[in-house]
Amino acid sequence: MGSPLVLASGSEIRAQLLRNAGLDPQIFPARIDEDMVRESLLAESAPPRDIADTLAEMKALKVSDKTPGALVLGCDQVLDHQGTLFTKADTLEQARDQLQRLRGSRHMLLSAAVICRDGKPLWRHVGQVRLYMRDFSDAYLDAYLDRNWNSVRHAVGCYKLEEEGVRLFHRIEGDYFNVLGLPLLELLSHLALIGEIDG
Repeated sequence: MGSPLVLASGSEIRAQLLRNAGLDPQIFPARIDEDMVRESLLAESAPPRDIADTLAEMKALKVSDKTPGALVLGCDQVLDHQGTLFTKADTLEQARDQLQRLRGSRHMLLSAAVICRDGKPLWRHVGQVRLYMRDFSDAYLDAYLDRNWNSVRHAVGCYKLEEEGVRLFHRIEGDYFNVLGLPLLELLSHLALIGEIDG
C-alpha cells in the first residue's frame, strides 16, 4: 500500500481478513463509548444503518487524529431484528433470550466501514446480510450455548458462522465477509480505485 493502513478496531477477525487479502494493517483500537452513542441515536429514532455508519465513522475519526497521513479504517456491525437493535450479550441468560427471539425468523446484519485520513472521512460503505434462523429446540439451544458461550459472548447475535453457529441457520442472503463484520470486497475495490493497492 502507498499509505499506511490503520484498523481502528481490536477485532482479530477483521485484522485477519485484511492480512489474508495481502494487506498489513496497523492495529489501533478506538476508544469510544459505543453504548452511549448507540442509545443517543436510538433516542433520535436513527435507523440501524445510520447507527452502524456513525459508530464506524467515530472510531475512524478518533484514530485518524492520532495517525497523520494514514488511511484509518473504522468498522461497526449492528443486528436488526424487526426494528430492534441487538448488542453483544453480557450474560448467558441474555444470550439465551436473544437466540430465543431470533430463532424461526429473519434478521439483518449491517456492517459499516469508513475510511478517514487526517480527520476527514474519504469513503464509506454499509454491507447488508439477511439471515434466516432455524426453529431449533430449547435442548439444542442450551447445549449450543454450553459449548460455545466463551466464543460467542463477544459476537453480536451470539453466533459465529465460521464456527458451530452456522448450524443455527437454514438460509443466508448476502456477502459472507459482511457477516464477519467487514465489507471486504467493496473496501478492496476502493483501495484499488484510488491506487493504494494494485488492481
